[in-house]
Amino acid sequence: MSNVGNGFDLTDRQKDVLNAALELLVEGGDSLTMAGVARRASCSKETLYKWFSDRDGLLTATVQWQASKVRVVPVAKEGLDEESLFTSLEHFARDWLLVLSGSTSIALNRLAVSHAGSGKSDLGEIVLNNGPIAMARRLKPVLETGRDAGLLDFDDIDEAFASFFGLVVRDMQIRLLLGDHHEVSDAEIIRDARTATRQFFALYGNKAGS
Repeated sequence: MSNVGNGFDLTDRQKDVLNAALELLVEGGDSLTMAGVARRASCSKETLYKWFSDRDGLLTATVQWQASKVRVVPVAKEGLDEESLFTSLEHFARDWLLVLSGSTSIALNRLAVSHAGSGKSDLGEIVLNNGPIAMARRLKPVLETGRDAGLLDFDDIDEAFASFFGLVVRDMQIRLLLGDHHEVSDAEIIRDARTATRQFFALYGNKAGS
């Protein structure tokens, strides 16, 4: 297990190390080693073991660091209006698409898929728990606050999040994992995030409260 936090309370030096690990994952995938990360980050293996315990701990912290780039704009029930809630969800969607479409996430997810069920490592489970499951854990409070403020209408929070996930990600991730070389532009990401958020409000916006 990693002795480092969940990606939100890292030192600058630890971030440098995790960025080095991400670079090596993109370049070599399975060839990632503690010694290789130590060399790339110009630190000692002893420091890596102190911070991350072992290779799986390092991988977990690396995935958490990558996932932390998807930020949640906090909202409060008091005074919350549709525009503020829309902005929060749109911002989250935009960050999510930016991270997913980057070469780092593509390489990390490809490696995780290849490891899932293979017994090579726990990387598949690490990515699942610190990717989609972590995204749900962070966004659900925003959705619930929107419902409590009378702006959203849903019975099942899991179903509402799954709908948002599907509208935002669509088939983009699977296409990129399978080698689609289309480079997603910032303009496309902004457009797609806004479209997905509008579609989500069309499905779950509280018509009675508007």
